[in-house]
Amino acid sequence: MTAKVLLIDPFKCNGCKECETACVVRHTGYRKVARKRIDVMGIGSGDESFFVPFACQQCADAPCMAVCPKKAITRDLALARVVVDTSLCVGCTMCVCACPSGLMAFDYDFGLAYKCDLCDGEPECVRVCEKKALEYVELHRFQDRRAQQEAARLCGALGGRLSSRHDSGGQEVNR
Repeated sequence: MTAKVLLIDPFKCNGCKECETACVVRHTGYRKVARKRIDVMGIGSGDESFFVPFACQQCADAPCMAVCPKKAITRDLALARVVVDTSLCVGCTMCVCACPSGLMAFDYDFGLAYKCDLCDGEPECVRVCEKKALEYVELHRFQDRRAQQEAARLCGALGGRLSSRHDSGGQEVNR
């Protein structure tokens, strides 16, 4: 199986929070916004609003996994994700404190940590996002897209200076 990542485009997000609701329903069966694993935050209102969905980054060197005293947090290599085994979790909350993104959560009713599990490879949030602000893409597609975005940003910053320093073949010209 090819590794995939959750790709978030905040410029497409309209703040509807359907991803949050779908996540909660998938994991709890209820429509209340409790135990959500994706969090849409926003600022402003109307045309001046800006929303960003946040979800676990599935860190390569996951601090939550490193601090868990019961080894209840492990890496699932098949889906390139970090998962919590609730049968091993003792509710110490060390993982919540260690998460650099603040996206590891704790359910006080059950005494268990939880986080985005990518819905076992079929993220519900992606399925319901009508604006396509959320995508579940193969890692190489994400890397290609990110490289293209950075190249476009750099070319924009350089403006006309780029073409004056290089010939049509891309070779640097000494002037």
